[in-house]
Amino acid sequence: MSALLTDLYQLSMLQAYLDEGMREIAVFELFVRKFPAGRNFLLAAGLEQGLEFLETLRFSEQEVAWVERQGGFSQRMLRHLRELRFTGDVDAMPEGTVFFPNEPIVRVTAEISEAQLVESRLLNLIHFQTVVASKAARCVLAAPRKTLVDFGMRRAHGAEAALLAARAAYVAGFSGTATALAGMKFSIPVFGTMAHSFVQSHPSESAAFEAFARARSENVVLLIDTYDTEAGARKVVEITPVLARAGIKIKGVRLDSGDLAAHARAVRSILDQGGLRDATIFSSGNLDEYRVADLVRSEAPIDGFGIGTALDTSSDAPYLDAVYKLQEYAGIARRKRSEGKATWPGRKQVFRVRSSDGQAESDTVALATEQCTGEPLLRPVMRGGKRVAAAEPLEQIRARVAEQLAQLPVARRSLDPAAVPYPVQFSSGLRELTKAVDAATA
Repeated sequence: MSALLTDLYQLSMLQAYLDEGMREIAVFELFVRKFPAGRNFLLAAGLEQGLEFLETLRFSEQEVAWVERQGGFSQRMLRHLRELRFTGDVDAMPEGTVFFPNEPIVRVTAEISEAQLVESRLLNLIHFQTVVASKAARCVLAAPRKTLVDFGMRRAHGAEAALLAARAAYVAGFSGTATALAGMKFSIPVFGTMAHSFVQSHPSESAAFEAFARARSENVVLLIDTYDTEAGARKVVEITPVLARAGIKIKGVRLDSGDLAAHARAVRSILDQGGLRDATIFSSGNLDEYRVADLVRSEAPIDGFGIGTALDTSSDAPYLDAVYKLQEYAGIARRKRSEGKATWPGRKQVFRVRSSDGQAESDTVALATEQCTGEPLLRPVMRGGKRVAAAEPLEQIRARVAEQLAQLPVARRSLDPAAVPYPVQFSSGLRELTKAVDAATA
């Protein structure tokens, strides 16, 4: 991706820093100010793409030439862009970590021009996957032990969003995606059934079912609601002996419309009576975690769900109040005091205290130099512009997510807002530093 995928003011800031001779080390932290409505936790995601961006940050000659044509940028600035590389340090919560408002999830320490420039794209990458992963985790909690598949590519906001949504959903615990390229790029399991148009283009529903089964004999999942759902299920039963003689087994059926619970019960009965007790029922059609939870509570005989638009757009909470703010420059703590947007100064660490049975009890946001009770959540991931370790396998991140969700108190796992917010405390050292910074900048 082009280095120009940033805000123009980042380039203006680089010019101004150069003019002022400002080359000292700056510390920026990325965090979320507050929960969107209805959320009890967030799930950090997108760090891998953020690190890829930092490692490969370059301005091409074509891009530098474009900057020059905008006017107002010095030759010194243009030379700086040609030579610019990210050479700083990054500390971060590992992907798949549960976190809460005002907790830094990424800390960037670098020369101020480098740390400033990367703000927009880092937020772009980490914010989006965190939004989708947090939504996906709610779906996973709503449907334990069910197959969940990302169906959202066609409604995602662009190609990159579709791919990263598939990745974010998978690390959060989804079984896979319908997006083929995500399967190739990230080695995510890929799922697919058939189209209504395939049924409509055949002289009969039975003919369409049989043709599809022969074309995809290793994975026969038939879409049965193009005309009449229960009638479609009966036709599946009717063609089963014909397919069996060809060595083809029907794996399942998919429902995509109507009263999914009622249809699922009727279809289950039809399939069972027809000898297809092993055939699964998969449902889709404008689902989100609330509808899925209702279907699970009703004990509808549905084995899996395809979740699309609501997932890839995180429709009820499509954005987070995620920010990337300067906390230290030239060894001096800094903080913003704007009304409603004040920050905590200095380099920080987050410590999580767990109960004897492993449940998350409380977090403390403290200065990175403080020793506090609990597990420190931010870890070194980049030093001198180089990763400290290879990229984590997605399966490792998925395992972390499962563990993190299991460690949340029951009230935090609910789709309903918890009556009492999760305790996030701020250390005495951090409070004292805040007072000192305010006194110095009064």
